[in-house]
Amino acid sequence: MLTMLRHIIQEVSSAQDFSEALNIMVRRIANALATEACSAFLLDRHNGEYVLVATQGLNPKGVGKIRVPIDKGLIGLVGEREEPINLDDATKHPRFLHVAEAKEEAYHAFLGTPLIYHRQVLGVLIVQQREPRKYDESEEAFLVTLATQLAAIIAHAEATGELATLFEKSQTKKHELVYSGVPGSPGIGMGAGVVIYAPSDLDTVPDHEPEDIDAEIEMLHASFAAVREDLRLLAERLYPLLAEDERALFEAYQRILETSELAKEVEDGIRAGNWAPGALSKAIDVHVRRLEGLDNEYMRERAEDIKDLGRRILAYLLKNDRAAPQYREKTILIGETLAPTDLAEVPEGCLAGVISAKGSGNSHVAILARAMKVPTVMGVSDIPLQVLQGKEVIVDGYYGQIHVSPSPSLREEFERLLAEELKLDEELDAIRDLPAVTEDNHHIALMVNTGLGADISMALQAGPEGVGLYRTEIPFLMRDRFPSTEEQRIIYRQLLASFAPRPVIIRTLDVGGDKPLPYFPIKEDNPFLGWRGIRITLDHPEIFLAQLRAMLRASEGLNNMRVMLPMVTDVQEVDEALRLLRKAYTEVRDEGYDVEMPQIGVMIEVPSAVYQARALAKRVDFLSVGSNDLTQYILAVDRNNPRVANLYDSLHPAVLRALMQVVDNGHQEGKHVSICGEMAGDPASALLLLAMEFDSLSMNASSVGRVRWAIRHFTKKKAAKLLHEVLSMESAVMIRCHLELALERAGLGNLIRAGR
Repeated sequence: MLTMLRHIIQEVSSAQDFSEALNIMVRRIANALATEACSAFLLDRHNGEYVLVATQGLNPKGVGKIRVPIDKGLIGLVGEREEPINLDDATKHPRFLHVAEAKEEAYHAFLGTPLIYHRQVLGVLIVQQREPRKYDESEEAFLVTLATQLAAIIAHAEATGELATLFEKSQTKKHELVYSGVPGSPGIGMGAGVVIYAPSDLDTVPDHEPEDIDAEIEMLHASFAAVREDLRLLAERLYPLLAEDERALFEAYQRILETSELAKEVEDGIRAGNWAPGALSKAIDVHVRRLEGLDNEYMRERAEDIKDLGRRILAYLLKNDRAAPQYREKTILIGETLAPTDLAEVPEGCLAGVISAKGSGNSHVAILARAMKVPTVMGVSDIPLQVLQGKEVIVDGYYGQIHVSPSPSLREEFERLLAEELKLDEELDAIRDLPAVTEDNHHIALMVNTGLGADISMALQAGPEGVGLYRTEIPFLMRDRFPSTEEQRIIYRQLLASFAPRPVIIRTLDVGGDKPLPYFPIKEDNPFLGWRGIRITLDHPEIFLAQLRAMLRASEGLNNMRVMLPMVTDVQEVDEALRLLRKAYTEVRDEGYDVEMPQIGVMIEVPSAVYQARALAKRVDFLSVGSNDLTQYILAVDRNNPRVANLYDSLHPAVLRALMQVVDNGHQEGKHVSICGEMAGDPASALLLLAMEFDSLSMNASSVGRVRWAIRHFTKKKAAKLLHEVLSMESAVMIRCHLELALERAGLGNLIRAGR
């Protein structure tokens, strides 16, 4: 049986396409079990139906046409129970569903097992036989074992869009489709899909010996110059729409083109015996592989920037100018991998939404979309690009969902939501400069999180009371070496001056874990529990002291800086960090800088810090909870792991009680206690944090207005009542539903989707 199973998996995996794989699967299973019928039904969750996708024994004309509702028949029962069902005579079972088109009247014996991947039922695999009998234990075990292996293949087909294409072909009527990705820029966009494709494919360029090396090099430089000019024109058109710092996205492209490094690498490749397109492909591939090999998401996203530039240069080398897409009045821009330049090419006023099959919220295209206030969804891996051209599309940048060919009722609902959003935006603008004060006169400070220069102007526009978290690791990640003290000072000075006199909390270098530096690699089996955060900087005081000196020098004359230590797990780490801070302060003062000793705080991100919160508060000036990491460590859930990401929820009762303990311990020592992360930016969660008596909330700039609006339309007394109610609940799902119901009853239902 094991040999047979292995052969089936190998044969299915090597099939030319998904349809062929399914047909091989049912034929081979039927032969292996010596049974008369084997069929695969896969779940079309958009329509709530199991679709017959392959069969050996049933009517072959029913493939793609036979659809069983998710709650009907024995197929539906197997899916509901999520376990095998073995019957000697299926026709006598009360859930037996007669489907005339299947022509299965002669079959009695039935064995069905679910196809499950990451807790999701993907379909049902069944075998049938004319003779009434139960399949024996070995046959059932074989089918169950095989189903677990095949589920991964089906999940891959779902992720690549092959499954959606299969369902699309089988549909005889127009169905609304829904796809999920990652929110890139908040808002709702409605329009027609315009699919764009890469102008040239770097991966398919062959190697070729050049006939004239000098001519190839000349053509290379001409192509570089042409792309520089294209980017300059695009940037000029877009510059009036962007703040100065956001223009850095295009300037970064220009810097790559203007530095001699990339051009020289391609030149060297030409001189080594490859034509310009081949040498370019090799040089781009080296850079892309290096970036994609890093564990840090932000740096991996930079690989797409390099690819985009490479494709644009290649198009000129091959004289392959792509035809301009036919943009619509309301364009939903869709692509496998989009770049900032793709957004810039859409005529002004026509870009209604953006969908990228690849990428994340850290990609340059997502950053630019937020700056342009264009609803965006990234990482929609299962979207069939080829069928979306010209289709009516709704982009939900709050939930990270795409609705294709929406029904009239759904379109009407989104039009209503869009109208509400526009009205809410007007109200948010009206209160932008007002404090977050409840109706019963309780104030809570709203701060912003930032880390990119391009984020500063957007953060200022949100009207925050300061910066609750500045991530210093991003300038480190964007370089191929440690930035000098002076380079750091310039960055910190710009930040402090932009927000002065408002306070700015700068977190010391927090690398390791999911953020390794490309020039300071750390290889560990479990990096999240390894050498990271304060542990690294204390082990390398030369790095820590250089950063502290840069911060102190940058604060001269402004004195609005606070310093925060990341990933603290023990009071000894704080004692050592304070010693080094005093050392750096003395040195900077001796250099003649007139600076004040800044306030210092610690991030509460791990359970040990929760239990030592009072001891930590005695040593520092403030505490700040990192809600994302604290949730992750308390629940032992990596939220970036799709197998367990659904278990991650900051509203888990254990997390809420940990937060209350931190606030209580910090206040007992008379210290300011803040919280940053996604929880702080969720209007529903923010009401609980208000009731817990956090002194300030720090969040992404896009969340500030809605949280301010929620707090100004609620009372602390009502929030305290809400907190009391949810503390008696035992699950995060119950708590979230209760909060959303409370917002609806308070007339704040339009904030619910903003918190997702």
